[in-house]
Amino acid sequence: MQSFADLVTDNPSAITQVIISDLHLSMNEPATNPLGQAFLDFLDKLALLPNLKQFFILGDWFEAWLGDDVADTDTLADALQPIIAKLKTLSDKNCQIFIMHGNRDFLLGQQFCDKFGGQLIFEPFYLTLNGKKVRLEHGDALCTDDKGYQRFRKIIQHPITKKILLALPIKKRQQIAQDLRQKSKTDNAKKSLQIMDVNEQAVRQALQKADILIHGHTHRPALHQIGDKQRLVLGDWRIRDNQVLAEICLIDETSIILLPL
Repeated sequence: MQSFADLVTDNPSAITQVIISDLHLSMNEPATNPLGQAFLDFLDKLALLPNLKQFFILGDWFEAWLGDDVADTDTLADALQPIIAKLKTLSDKNCQIFIMHGNRDFLLGQQFCDKFGGQLIFEPFYLTLNGKKVRLEHGDALCTDDKGYQRFRKIIQHPITKKILLALPIKKRQQIAQDLRQKSKTDNAKKSLQIMDVNEQAVRQALQKADILIHGHTHRPALHQIGDKQRLVLGDWRIRDNQVLAEICLIDETSIILLPL
């Protein structure tokens, strides 16, 4: 199977847009662990694409994001610098960088995106590609069978809740994030795989005003045909046998495809 790396070598000028999600980079070592190193290498490859116009990250870029002020602390500012520098290189090449919230990094703000010339976008985000109307979102809002999670999501991502969280001391936010991650692991262990996947009716509703739906979150990469419409599910970035794997969306003048790194 052809990969992103193959395309960069064989036909770099063809790629105009790239869409990824669910990197889940560690806040402690975002650029130095294997996932972080793979992301830096990926950004180097993006910089080789002469006609790349737009780069999207559809949420869960980081495993947790406790506020843009945390990114300015001495330790994390240094750790994030390699990523910021490479994204800035892309931005300086007139590639638009769009960042969307996920369920893990919903406290990420425009202030951080400004460091590399990026733009924070909100779901659902629509664009027209190759004559098709495309809807982009993280994907967790489509998992409507998980009633408990949807109630929690509505509360935790409410603007008032976010304002309260960001007003807390950083150490308190760190403790809350740790507690929430542990609760999520415990709750998910009790749920069926079906409940944690997207709801078919929610997908059909999302596609009412679009030809193609692109999302992440579920970590179940695939291309689904729904009548004359499509749902493209991005993969999470993960390590298997000491190799970083992911499935990403690449767009050229004629096609929208899902390919491995």
